[in-house]
Amino acid sequence: MTIASEPFAASNAGVPAVTADTPVRVRFCPSPTGTPHVGLIRTALFNWAYARHTGGKLIFRIEDTDAERDSEESYHQLLEALKWLGINWDEGVEVGGPHEPYRQSQRSDLYQDVIARLRAGGHIYESYSTPDEIEARHKAAGRDPKLGYDGFDRHLTEEQLAQFKAEGRAAVLRLRMPDEDLTFNDLVRGEITFKAGSVPDFAVVRANGAPLYTLVNPVDDALMGITHVLRGEDLLSSTPRQIALYRALYAVGVAEYMPEFGHLPYVMGQGNKKLSKRDPESSLFLHRERGFIPEGLLNYLSLLGWSLSADEDIFTVAQLVEHFDIHDVLGNPARFDIKKAEAINGTHVRLLAPEDFRGRLVPYLRAAELVGEILTDRQEAILTEAAPLVQERITLLGEAPEMLAFLFKNDDAIDVADDARKGLPENLGEVLDGALTALEGVQDWSAENIQTALKQALVEDLGIKPRLAFGPVRTAISGRRISPPLFESMVILGKDSSLNRLRAFRA
Repeated sequence: MTIASEPFAASNAGVPAVTADTPVRVRFCPSPTGTPHVGLIRTALFNWAYARHTGGKLIFRIEDTDAERDSEESYHQLLEALKWLGINWDEGVEVGGPHEPYRQSQRSDLYQDVIARLRAGGHIYESYSTPDEIEARHKAAGRDPKLGYDGFDRHLTEEQLAQFKAEGRAAVLRLRMPDEDLTFNDLVRGEITFKAGSVPDFAVVRANGAPLYTLVNPVDDALMGITHVLRGEDLLSSTPRQIALYRALYAVGVAEYMPEFGHLPYVMGQGNKKLSKRDPESSLFLHRERGFIPEGLLNYLSLLGWSLSADEDIFTVAQLVEHFDIHDVLGNPARFDIKKAEAINGTHVRLLAPEDFRGRLVPYLRAAELVGEILTDRQEAILTEAAPLVQERITLLGEAPEMLAFLFKNDDAIDVADDARKGLPENLGEVLDGALTALEGVQDWSAENIQTALKQALVEDLGIKPRLAFGPVRTAISGRRISPPLFESMVILGKDSSLNRLRAFRA
């Protein structure tokens, strides 16, 4: 394979190219295996953004012909992931469309019709060679035995075919690869050439008659009129197979044109290794569980191969759609930086309208068992007053329960963290007595009056440095060394609850 630096418009044996006025049709076609990972979702996002930018359509179909690996649970997780992120589709599973059904497992009749046409046109042929036989022929010829299929069955005579059938041997069906170089213009990488003979004739139908992914994927693309195949770099090596098959599909009247191909850069993890499904950073639902919001995660995933401009990392989904062009995607691998992802998410958290932010905290408070399915009036009031105190201080929604837990707990249920105890002064009792006396005299329970009273008692009267003065009070109120603004939190709790906690901690 060779890659040129300049785009190249390749001839494809008479197959028309997609014209500029052909409406854009892209597809997202995952296999339902495992849980959704960020590399897969980045592919969905770029296809969606390009469809929306061009006024085209996104087709969402499911490649579920591997019964041993595919699962309905994974299928529903894919649906859940896209819906959570707001990535919608114009045709496909659940929404229907003119090319139903959109699950490969339900399209077998269509595939058998195409297989019959390809056989009649001489584009595919029966291959009886076993892996052992292929390897033996390579060894006998002094070739590397791992070279793969050697084209032996291309030239079988009728007598040989009859003999194999008489022996009861089963044949796979292989596509005849062209005998010349295959060149195409990758939308991300420019001109790419695969030398003649570098890709052997490949199997498209199993010996039991079931079509392989290598056939059904391009067939579905052709039947559904896909104009742009935007997919991961790991699939680049299979592109000459797709081009060759498209030529055959055009010849038998299945395809109308050759789609354009664009291969998206690898997403790398720690140590500059390709991000694996097993890496924690790759799990979409783990990011959701930790408190990423769709706006923040979509923003960051967009940066894995694309950018709005050299100095703009923060943008909205609307801005992504307005500016996204597949031609601007970079071919270099993109590293998933969890710290940068969290920082970007934090910016989007702060951009949320207060009422929106408040509502998004509720599922996390429920998961921490701080509130029930239905919030009480008191819990509603606490959340309304407390949410603004943490919106500027968190990067992930999952940080909120730890910060707000003390506001929802009973006074006698406050647990004091070890690191909070370590920083307490030797004269703790004196500090707490001074705070209690000062706060008991506060009539108008406001943040300003609480601060004034405590400052007088602890800083002025006891001579404690301002940065240390309120630590014991914070620990008594929240059980933590760090909390939302102390005085505002005490207002939310109310005077009685605040004093009760100070007395309990003093005891």
